[in-house]
Amino acid sequence: MTKRITIIGTGFAGLAAAEKYRKLDAKAEITIIGKQAEFVFLPSLIWIPSGRRKGSDIVVPLEPYFKRRNIKFHHGAATGIENNGRTVLTENGKIENDGLVIACGGRFIKKLPGIEHAITPCEGVKSAEAIRDRLAALKPGSTVVVGFSGNPKEPAAMRGGPMFEFLFGIDQQLRQEGRRDDIKMVFFSPAPKPGIRLGEKAVEKLVERMKKQNIEIHTGHKMKRFEVDKVVTEGGEISADLILFMPGMTGNKWFAGSGLPISEGGLIKANALCQVDGFDKVYVAGDSGSLPGPGWLPKQAHMAELQARAAAQNLHNELAGKSASEKFKTELVCIVDSGDKGSLVYRTEKHSLMLPNLRLLHWAKRIFEGWHLRQYR
Repeated sequence: MTKRITIIGTGFAGLAAAEKYRKLDAKAEITIIGKQAEFVFLPSLIWIPSGRRKGSDIVVPLEPYFKRRNIKFHHGAATGIENNGRTVLTENGKIENDGLVIACGGRFIKKLPGIEHAITPCEGVKSAEAIRDRLAALKPGSTVVVGFSGNPKEPAAMRGGPMFEFLFGIDQQLRQEGRRDDIKMVFFSPAPKPGIRLGEKAVEKLVERMKKQNIEIHTGHKMKRFEVDKVVTEGGEISADLILFMPGMTGNKWFAGSGLPISEGGLIKANALCQVDGFDKVYVAGDSGSLPGPGWLPKQAHMAELQARAAAQNLHNELAGKSASEKFKTELVCIVDSGDKGSLVYRTEKHSLMLPNLRLLHWAKRIFEGWHLRQYR
């Protein structure tokens, strides 16, 4: 009997789950649910402000890929589930399944007063283009402020790495344009050691680099609000002409009314096999999930794909009458790019490594981008 597999999400986790399941079962009926049949390579948003990338370079229409892999696409965002996960509710009807993988990502917490005055870079191409345009319009004497925070109820639900990349990338861009001496740069975070999940040595090197590049540092003070021309914290105010801010993350709004087990931070609770607690043949991967692991467990594309592949393998095993046993590998791999060079951060439960800022690593990141996008084109 043909198995009906439903996957919510067209990002890294959703596509990795679909690809893995198709390799395991050539005949399964796989349906992906999403707002648009397109994939956005979010790691390359950092290169849009400098003009190294355009939106069309990193947004890939998925219809050809779906056709090659015999995957159905259901256009319409998920809005809930019924029947213990066997039915997914969407904006455009219901989808029945024999197994479900939830991989629709999360959303940024935007509760701080005045947050509309800040740009959240990882919201997509439009945000990165807004940064590009605002940078181009800056006058001498301006200040660029870059920062991030987390979800205090879900320590893993933060994305600080890209903000270091925007910080160092903008610094490099302004230097290449001959404008850096006329534009002040400031980094801020309420955390006393922002980026600690990369490792103690990595934090030390990042701070050292900021000081060397004349980037002011404001950390360890609770944030109060944003205004059109400043960031206000309990430790003082930071004047700003351009504010880039990455808030912590929580789950999608529909999670709360779905009956799914929700963590204190708003994400779907699951075990080390990516199985959703109390639900039969329902899995979660990537930013949607609250999964077990060390305190530095990352919310990044690589980790999302590792979780998604484990989820697909376990779901396939269950539907074949076998036991789910595939645990996802816990691994942080990140190249902190600065436009022309990059620093590699690698961390597992046994090892931690940070390589210095090298031109080779920048090109490694670009080569990986090309390889990754090519499989979906």
